[in-house]
Amino acid sequence: MNVASAQRKNFLPRRPRPTIRSCSVALGLVKLRADRKIMRIFVPKEVDPIETRVPLLPDVVSKLAGLGAKVEVELGLGSGLNYSDADYERAGATISCDRIGSLKEADLVLRVRKPPSDEINSLKEGCIHVSFLDPFNERELVERLASAHVTAVSLEMIPRITVTQKMDALSSQRNLSGYVAVVLAAAGSDRIFPMLITPSGTIKPLKVFIIGVGVAGLQAIATARRLGASVEAFDTRPVVEEQVKSLGARFIKVELGETGEAAGGYAKELSPEQLQKQREEMARHVAQADVVITAAQVFGGRAPVIVTAEMIGQMKPGSVIVDTAIESGGNVECSKYNEETDVNGVKIIAFANLPGRVATHASEMFSNNLGAFVDHFWDKNTKGLRLDLANPILRGCVITHAGQVCHEVIQKAYVAETAQPESLQN
Repeated sequence: MNVASAQRKNFLPRRPRPTIRSCSVALGLVKLRADRKIMRIFVPKEVDPIETRVPLLPDVVSKLAGLGAKVEVELGLGSGLNYSDADYERAGATISCDRIGSLKEADLVLRVRKPPSDEINSLKEGCIHVSFLDPFNERELVERLASAHVTAVSLEMIPRITVTQKMDALSSQRNLSGYVAVVLAAAGSDRIFPMLITPSGTIKPLKVFIIGVGVAGLQAIATARRLGASVEAFDTRPVVEEQVKSLGARFIKVELGETGEAAGGYAKELSPEQLQKQREEMARHVAQADVVITAAQVFGGRAPVIVTAEMIGQMKPGSVIVDTAIESGGNVECSKYNEETDVNGVKIIAFANLPGRVATHASEMFSNNLGAFVDHFWDKNTKGLRLDLANPILRGCVITHAGQVCHEVIQKAYVAETAQPESLQN
C-alpha cells in the first residue's frame, strides 16, 4: 500500500455580538445579487510574516477565469515563488494595486490564513471568504465575520469524505508537514538514517519513533522509511495499525481502554488517566529513539503534551525531536514556538508552518484545493458560486452566514465556553 492510499487580530469599533442560534434559520442559497453578472474573485497577499505560501497559482487562475469569473490578484502575489504579475495576467487575472478597494468589491475572497481583524469591515455584506480559520480558537474573529454578514468557509472544517478529497487543504498541507519533519530531523542529526555496510564498518539504521499517525504521521513514516530508518509508530486509534504496517513500520500497542476516533478521523481526547498511562508506556520507546516526531492532534482542541521533560532527560545526547503540533500547543513539554532549542544535548525543533518550508509545492496543492472547491460549487448558468447550506459539505465548513454563527458544532463550543466560569476560560 502506498502513502496516498494509507492517508485518508489596528483596532476597530466592535459590532454587536451576533446571535448564536439554530443554523436552520440561515439555510438557503448564497449567490450573487441579480445585478451582478460576473463573480469577482480577489486573492490578497498573505500578511503574516511567517507565511510563505501563495493561495492561488496562475494555472488555477486560468481555470477559474475559464469558468467565467473575474479574477483579481494583489500586486506581487506570487513574487516569493518566482511567479510574476505577467504570469497571472497571461492566466486571465487582473492585477490590483488597491488591496482594500479590491476587498470591498470582491464577491469571493480566497486566502491561506484567517483574515486580519482590521480588514473584516472592508468585506462587503454577502461576501464569501474562504481560508483556514481555526474557528474553535478564534471566537472573536468568527463573530466579527458574522456581524459583517460575511459567509465564512473554514477549510479545516471540510468533511473528510471521498468527494472532498480534492479540496481537502488541511490534509494536503499536513501531508507536507510530515515530509518536512523528517527532513528537518535528518538535517538536525549528526548521524545518517540508513544502515551502511562498508569496509570501514557497519552503521546501524537510526531508530525513528513517530507519535500520532494521521496524515502527517503517515507521511513521516513513509519518508523516514525511504531514508532507510528503522521506524516505530504509535497512535491511540487501533484502526491505523494496518496502515502503519503497510508502510514498513512497527506499530506500538498500548492498552488504554476505549479510545477510537472522533469526527473527521481525529483521535479522541484522552482522559487524564489514559494520558498518563500513555506517557508511561511511551517513555521507553522515546528513550531508545534517535529521532522522535510528534504529530498528535485533537479535533478543535489543544494538542496533548505527550513527550515530557522527564522523557527528554532519558534520551541520548544527539537525539532529535520534531514537534509538528506546535501551532496547536505542541506535543513536547520543552518545545518553544517556532524555535530550535537544546535540552541536555537533545535538539528540539518546533518550527511553525512546516508546509511553508516547501512553499512551491505547498502552494500548488493549496491552489488546487481552492480551485476544486470553487469548481465543485460553481453554477454555470449564473456564473457564480451556488452554496446550498443544506449540502453536507457546506454544512460542515460554512461557519458564518447571514449575520449568524451557523455551524452547529461551533455554536455548541461557543455556548459551552460562555457557560464556563471566567477563571476556566483562559
